[in-house]
Amino acid sequence: MKRIVLLRHGESAWNRENRFTGWTDVDLTEKGVAEAVRVGELLKEKGFHFKRAYTSYLKRAVKTLDCVLDRLDQDWIPVEKSWRLNEKHYGELQGLNKAETAAKYGDEQVLVWRRSYDIAPHALAEDDSRNPRFEDRYQAVPDAELPRTESLKDTIERIMPYWKCVIFPSLSTAGELLVVAHGNSLRGIIKHLKHIPDDEIVHLNLPTAVPYVFEFDDALNLTGDYFLGDPEEIRKLMEAVANQGKKK
Repeated sequence: MKRIVLLRHGESAWNRENRFTGWTDVDLTEKGVAEAVRVGELLKEKGFHFKRAYTSYLKRAVKTLDCVLDRLDQDWIPVEKSWRLNEKHYGELQGLNKAETAAKYGDEQVLVWRRSYDIAPHALAEDDSRNPRFEDRYQAVPDAELPRTESLKDTIERIMPYWKCVIFPSLSTAGELLVVAHGNSLRGIIKHLKHIPDDEIVHLNLPTAVPYVFEFDDALNLTGDYFLGDPEEIRKLMEAVANQGKKK
């Protein structure tokens, strides 16, 4: 049996403030660090021995991975970072409070922006300081590939070449992989693995710091998937994520 663990980062400062984050490089809160530590302890208790790990260019994911590997005493394994695992780019919404945005535009419109498959928020202007073309970390990425906004469909199209050509093939030799990324980038991978229809992906909400385990046979066929943790607690966490985009 081979396994891939998908993990959304721990709570960030803008998660706590209920803001659209996207590609904004926001740090973990103390709670987020504690969540990452607990994940590491849980994975150690369950006997996971990763041979390789992958994460994004954003510090909330990178620091979560560092904390998890530290608790596992697996800091030494190869880690690869890729901008392709970054969160969905929220365009002009980045930095706005989700509930306040819902109060202005309505719950339904915010749900479309947050969870729909092929509708993107308004794009950043070319001269907007938040435009990724101004950041050193993306200077090696062709400008045409850097998003100013994204739908989930766009995010999946960004991720899939990296998933199919780099991450998934390495499972054949590694045996166990850890991918620490973001709510929407992971939703894209899960949609691909589980063949979730476009109109049903809106219902998938991933809480922070809850490991999602995918099991494969030696031919890399998916044989099972499950969250690690108490099912009732995970259900409540998922509901909380779903409610973030509703007006108070």
